[in-house]
Amino acid sequence: MSDTPPDRLSTDPDSPYYDAEVLARNVGVRFKGEDKTNVDEYCVSEGWIRVVAGKATDRRGKPLTLKLQGEVEPYFREG
Repeated sequence: MSDTPPDRLSTDPDSPYYDAEVLARNVGVRFKGEDKTNVDEYCVSEGWIRVVAGKATDRRGKPLTLKLQGEVEPYFREG
């Protein structure tokens, strides 16, 4: 496996961009220079992240997310 995270990654197992092996390596995301811990999905090439919007859920019980535009830098956390 490479030392750079994928261009797009999701924490939702139903998503086609979900990858358990990559997530097991503890991926971190910097958004506009600030570390984010509540990122549900990101895309580097398109420049956006999805973050969970509080405790709100949709009718299927999945958390509602907000899409934020900006510079995205994924990285693998050490240890």
